[in-house]
Amino acid sequence: MSGMIAPSILSADFGKLNEEIEMINLSRAHWFHVDVMDGVFVPNISFGFPVMKTLQAKATKPLDVHLMIVDPDRYTQAFADAGAHVLTVHAEACTHLHRSLSNIRNHNMKAGVAINPHTPVESLREVLYLCDLVCVMSVNPGFGGQSFIAHTYAKVKALKKMIVEARTATLIEIDGGVSLSNAKALLDAGADVLVAGNTVFGSRNPSQTILDLSLIAQ
Repeated sequence: MSGMIAPSILSADFGKLNEEIEMINLSRAHWFHVDVMDGVFVPNISFGFPVMKTLQAKATKPLDVHLMIVDPDRYTQAFADAGAHVLTVHAEACTHLHRSLSNIRNHNMKAGVAINPHTPVESLREVLYLCDLVCVMSVNPGFGGQSFIAHTYAKVKALKKMIVEARTATLIEIDGGVSLSNAKALLDAGADVLVAGNTVFGSRNPSQTILDLSLIAQ
């Protein structure tokens, strides 16, 4: 399977959100990546349901929602109602991760789990069969534009090996510091989905940058 590209709407120009959404709609991107931050789990606040409603109304591609919040179980139903296709929670934020992932699936969404740079992939072994997606954070979550953590390659390889051994169809997503220069190496290591924020929206031609990433991912 070819890799997928998921531009992070967090890096978009919110002064022209409708235009940014339409650009992604018309681009070679596969998903919208939607980062929701609460200022508690991570040291930043992003946006909530008003933006989700805009995306639900205008986006023509699946919404890949990444919750960087405490107690995410409170909002599973609300994000299902807001049109999330994939709902990803952080392993570090879920006391009962098995229950959280099962609950997401029971709401007819793909269940994702994200792990911070310090969290070993081995911690997911017992719930991997419930994970439609594992989001490997390649920066410490909270802010865009951070430097890519090179140890991510080793984590992705270890996770891919674990997925193959478990015989699951779990996708590996990389979030943080993804660029045109490291995209191929990440895909070669076993990644399936690349989240790109500043690389896309900080470029002179975001649509062309998405195309360039998608060509690398073919």
